[in-house]
Amino acid sequence: MGVLLGIAAVAVILGIAFLMSNDRKNINYKGVGIMLAVQLVLTAFMFNTTVGQQIIKGISWVFNRLIEYGTEGVNFVLGGVEVGDNGVFFFNVLLLIIFFATILSVLTYLKILPFIIKYLGWGLSKITGLPKVESFNAVNSIFFGQSEALIAIKSQFHNLNDNRLYIVSASAMGSVSASIVGAYLGILPDQYILVALPLNMFSALIVASIIAPVNVPKEEDEVDIQDVSNAKSFFEAMGNGALDGGKIALIVASMLIAFIASLELANAIFGAVFGGFTLQQLLGYIIAPIGLLMGIPAAEVVDAGAIMGTKIVTNEFVAMLEFQGMLENVSEKTVGIVTVFLTSFANFSSIGIIAGTVQGIDAEKGGRVSGFGLKLLIGATLGSMLSATIAGIFL
Repeated sequence: MGVLLGIAAVAVILGIAFLMSNDRKNINYKGVGIMLAVQLVLTAFMFNTTVGQQIIKGISWVFNRLIEYGTEGVNFVLGGVEVGDNGVFFFNVLLLIIFFATILSVLTYLKILPFIIKYLGWGLSKITGLPKVESFNAVNSIFFGQSEALIAIKSQFHNLNDNRLYIVSASAMGSVSASIVGAYLGILPDQYILVALPLNMFSALIVASIIAPVNVPKEEDEVDIQDVSNAKSFFEAMGNGALDGGKIALIVASMLIAFIASLELANAIFGAVFGGFTLQQLLGYIIAPIGLLMGIPAAEVVDAGAIMGTKIVTNEFVAMLEFQGMLENVSEKTVGIVTVFLTSFANFSSIGIIAGTVQGIDAEKGGRVSGFGLKLLIGATLGSMLSATIAGIFL
């Protein structure tokens, strides 16, 4: 029954994307089918095979060791203050972003990440038939934040029509930055966050390819990527990464303060007007129908929908922190589905981030992104739902 519901959910999600499409005749159905098949095989491999489980455990082990090393640095700066299980969120989660951003910057300077991203993007393009720029950007978005991923292809912006611009923006919104994955792992289960990373890359491309199909002639399908590292030495790369990580940590902390406080204010207003009814409850009931199809048990679907809705109107950190307190009271299937859904940048604030980044690269195209901003958010949210549904089928 769960598999049938999952198939129905996939059909509904892709059906909505099809209705939103601005060029249905040129949808790359072959590419969409291939990416769906890859998602199914990848998820089955990771969840249902011993080798897949060992790979997840291995990656999780690496992240957990890095978190331990990062915590040593945090403890030193804080003068030995304990920041463990009962520590302050900013200290034991957000400050770790600095260490992860440093590692990312060093790997970029050493040309290790660019090499991996280049050939993964090339392979993705060969398999799916998508243009090279869109494929590169999709892979790049797994490692770098929304702004950094788009800046890396800024020399290609003159070649991007509205549909291609939609796809690269959707990829940036549908993924997350590797520099903050460590922070996510401190809140929700490792295995679901790690599986969500490739799933959301494919889902963003699937949905965006249906909404905004592209057809680029082979002779024009070239990729000229900007060097994302300006560091002149290893230690400069470390310093740049640390500074960038510190900025991200402060930005996330500031957004959490603003969004959580605003959410409490909104709930107070809702409660006064509707007799205790909260914004999250409203969002829960709105999302509940698709949540049932995604595989969430009926008894938990309203609460789970509330968390997913919270992520859309605020950000993934706010929703993750709320969901963390529910983990012991919901089924493992709900934990997996909701965690995969939350592991992306698909929220209202991302519209401004992406539009602002594109505006800085090309003012005219920045205005176009702002124009289809809501469509971009809907598409990215559908992508997150698709990933969560695929994960739910195998849970």
